[in-house]
Amino acid sequence: MTYHPKSDFMTIMIERGFLADCTDYQGLDEAFAAGVVPAYIGYDATARSLHVGHLLNIMMLRWLQKTGHKPLTLMGGGTTKVGDPSFRSDERPLLDDTQIAANIDGMKSVFAQYLTYGEGPSDALMLNNAEWLDGLKYIEFLRDIGRHFSVNRMLSFESVKSRLDREQSLSFLEFNYMILQAYDFMELNRRYGCVLQMGGSDQWGNIVNGVDLTRRVLDREVFGLTSPLLTTSDGRKMGKSAGGAIWLNSDMLSPYEFWQFWRNTTDADTGRFLKLYTELPVAECDRLGALSGSEINDAKIILANEVTTLLHGAEAAKAAEATAREVFEKGGVGDDLPTVTLTAADIGEGIANTALFVKAGLSPSGKEAKRLFASGGASINDEVVKEPRLMTPDEFAEAIKLSAGKKRHALVKIAG
Repeated sequence: MTYHPKSDFMTIMIERGFLADCTDYQGLDEAFAAGVVPAYIGYDATARSLHVGHLLNIMMLRWLQKTGHKPLTLMGGGTTKVGDPSFRSDERPLLDDTQIAANIDGMKSVFAQYLTYGEGPSDALMLNNAEWLDGLKYIEFLRDIGRHFSVNRMLSFESVKSRLDREQSLSFLEFNYMILQAYDFMELNRRYGCVLQMGGSDQWGNIVNGVDLTRRVLDREVFGLTSPLLTTSDGRKMGKSAGGAIWLNSDMLSPYEFWQFWRNTTDADTGRFLKLYTELPVAECDRLGALSGSEINDAKIILANEVTTLLHGAEAAKAAEATAREVFEKGGVGDDLPTVTLTAADIGEGIANTALFVKAGLSPSGKEAKRLFASGGASINDEVVKEPRLMTPDEFAEAIKLSAGKKRHALVKIAG
């Protein structure tokens, strides 16, 4: 990156590692320096919660607001009905209006932790593209908007090409998605003066389409900016773990499990993640990331505390760290561990210990639990379990602590 920006926002994006590409570095930088810039990121409502994969872009919106600009969080009430095909190998399952509305309600609470919503110049707005997409008249839309899109160009975008190269079906419905996203950008510019769309680098083609459409139809200059698609240093997609997606809603993933995800960051990723996911000064992030040996673990605890505080609050972060110390350093149980409550009927005359690991989310299947046992990686109440066996009701007189490896733990209790 040779461009040296003047605006605070662009400086932060470059220094902290948020920036992958931009349609016009200098033009956007000048817009930021000239006044309040409204900018948006779109979120399709495909699940009831956002996950860690969304967190990088949420932090971009937070920095946007902290530097005096206006974030627009666009909920995809309309586009979710189509489904974004970008870099997917299959078509998304179609959701109805009720499911989409429930998912949007579930996602809203997360944004409120990171952004201030209101009517002020730099207050965030929560918008829904169903407002303008649901009422579109198809023939008029094709005539007025569709004519600005070259099919040849659309086919050349990597997100489409990769699907066709693998000879995987791309429905006409999905093919329309990039036109709708471009239309969103144009409408946001027309209605709210939005001059910037941000997103992951997999959205580059869709964003460029929106910049182009706004110029063609409204004769206005707008900009696109993308963040890198993050993989961890060991090659895994950011936000995925052995137990599944790292959800941001506390009713889908406990603050302790969220904290633990960050505590388990690899040494090589610690400095980079501190810059992207916390607000600590860059020099401090670099210093912490350069630590080695046992000291890097202190940096990971700082990372886990900072990220958890932003999402769940300082008390939740403190409780998670206390539980981790109780479990790891003292071999205790820890009050804040994820807890599974079973009924007497669930246990009956006995329940397989493999089934407990599955119910607690420590293993995806009974077969995998058996493998975990065989490798010596499983323990019950801190005693290594080697063999599958039936556990009787009287063994559940007190809470049972399950462990998969040294870092993943859960409690099993009986209701009543």
